[in-house]
Amino acid sequence: MKAAVYYETGAPAVLRYEDVADPTIDSNSVLVQVAAISIEGGDTLNRLGGAMAAIPHIVGYQCAGTIVAVGDAVTDRTEGQRVVCVMAHGSHAELVSVPASFTWTVPDGIDIPLAACVPIAFGTADDCLFEFGGLQKGETVLVQAGAGGVGIAAIQLAKRAGATILATASTDEKLARLLPLGLDHGINYCDEDFVDAVRRLTDGRGVDLVVESVGATLAGSMRSLAYRGRISFVGDAGRDTEPVDLSSLKEGNQSIHGVFLGAELLTATRAYTNIERLIGL
Repeated sequence: MKAAVYYETGAPAVLRYEDVADPTIDSNSVLVQVAAISIEGGDTLNRLGGAMAAIPHIVGYQCAGTIVAVGDAVTDRTEGQRVVCVMAHGSHAELVSVPASFTWTVPDGIDIPLAACVPIAFGTADDCLFEFGGLQKGETVLVQAGAGGVGIAAIQLAKRAGATILATASTDEKLARLLPLGLDHGINYCDEDFVDAVRRLTDGRGVDLVVESVGATLAGSMRSLAYRGRISFVGDAGRDTEPVDLSSLKEGNQSIHGVFLGAELLTATRAYTNIERLIGL
């Protein structure tokens, strides 16, 4: 089969499109003919310097397609079913072998390319907002990196929940594309300090919840919080390793939750059924 691979981490030039061996399935897995892939922020970060499970390393951790073979112990999947699936690596290929428990059926009427983008981004955003963020109707949310995958999902889900949504992005063009998705106020962080903008847009109060996926903006996100505000810390796309002083949180009875969907999928059936719900929205 053909697959997107690399033999070493680095710039985009390390990527290759090559023939590799077809995957095999065990008794609890299914074999999927891939029709669509999603390119996640983690793909870029992994290519730049992540761990390599094998050489060559097959890129990607989310795709959608049609089941073409089923393991002997699998009882809830059949050949011909359309599914979206997640895995540690290997999705950017013509075929992928994945445990059946990490697949979700795609309902009729939903396009495969659309379904391929749902589990990671929308599952993560939903956990940031509700499971760990405790978002309530009428609250105000700041979505850092609003034009990213998790950001786009968070804006739509927060709007459905009745929240007021602020988001940051690097250009006015990116912010304009977010308006039809439910964005109320866009902040171009290249033109103005986002903390000042948040205070201005909330009449000095701050926001109830921040979806923080950048890392380098964490200190500013803390300064953007209202009294008893919360931060869902979901990523460090900026790869900023500078320590952040958390002592100010206690003065405002504020809190930070780490959010990692992968751990939830391994330990909580709630996460699986939640993604099933999100695919059908």
